[in-house]
Amino acid sequence: MFVDEAKIFVRGGNGGNGCMSFRREKFVPRGGPDGGNGGGGGHVIMQGDAALHTLLDLRYRTYNMAERGRHGKGKDMHGRRGDDCVIRVPLGTICRDAESEAVLWDFQSQGERFIAARGGRGGRGNATFASSTNRAPRQATDGALGEERWLLLELKLLADVGLLGFPNAGKSTLISRLSAATPKIAPYPFTTLTPNLGVVALPDYASCVMADIPGLVPDAHKGKGLGLEFLRHIDRTRVLVHLLDLGAQEHGRTPWEDFTAINHELACFRPDLAQRPQIVVASKMDLPEAQQRLPEMQCLFAAQGLEVVPISAVTGAGLDTLVQRLALQLKAA
Repeated sequence: MFVDEAKIFVRGGNGGNGCMSFRREKFVPRGGPDGGNGGGGGHVIMQGDAALHTLLDLRYRTYNMAERGRHGKGKDMHGRRGDDCVIRVPLGTICRDAESEAVLWDFQSQGERFIAARGGRGGRGNATFASSTNRAPRQATDGALGEERWLLLELKLLADVGLLGFPNAGKSTLISRLSAATPKIAPYPFTTLTPNLGVVALPDYASCVMADIPGLVPDAHKGKGLGLEFLRHIDRTRVLVHLLDLGAQEHGRTPWEDFTAINHELACFRPDLAQRPQIVVASKMDLPEAQQRLPEMQCLFAAQGLEVVPISAVTGAGLDTLVQRLALQLKAA
């Protein structure tokens, strides 16, 4: 299950208390204070992990608390520090404070760490209070409480290329042909419910990460369909591939209307998204009706200064041209 939002509670471990103790042994007159310090509490640490792609684990692990520090003991024995609680999150996760909604950290590299809640400091034993004027201190301090807070986690996929289009435009089929991704593909209309990531090989031994974004519909920026849930995943892509379905026009829309509708949703969600480099792709060119509509579509888009790349993800026609265009656009971006 793909989960891209979670709310968790984190609390650092409390510090251990300091000990008040005096050395009492035979043949050791005036043994003096020997109370040890308490150990510090463990931290709650969040760590970026490229092997994870969902926040599902945290959806069922709401409370995350580090171990408390051990109390100090006599004979100058200090308490052990509490173990840290490490929370692994996918790359692209944004961590916010639930109360202020301020961004605390943005995980973008493997192994990146952020202390979400610090553990409390350990208390001081009476041995640390001894001095030349206070040889028998009868005081010790308690350990400090650990930090605690609620966090909001939001996952934005890290991808170089994002696939755009209405539902059933052929995005899942395309990413399955260009990469080793295995999204659901069927001979009947349906909507992809979760984004899919795939690594695409480019010329000169280069590669890029492609994200199959679930199909958008009008008013997606207002929450209609799956718009708000997955528009955030386009936020970090450098190049957009806009697929237009030329195979079936029974929905009553023209390719230009589909193109302008999707770009309108991007601009309403974030104005700079509509200005991001786009490659317009005419899909399903293996169908005769798509081949008949292609010349008219190319003339219409050429009048707007846009080039259309015809492809067929089923037969593989035009995929090499598309990959070369991707390499050039990514290099320019």
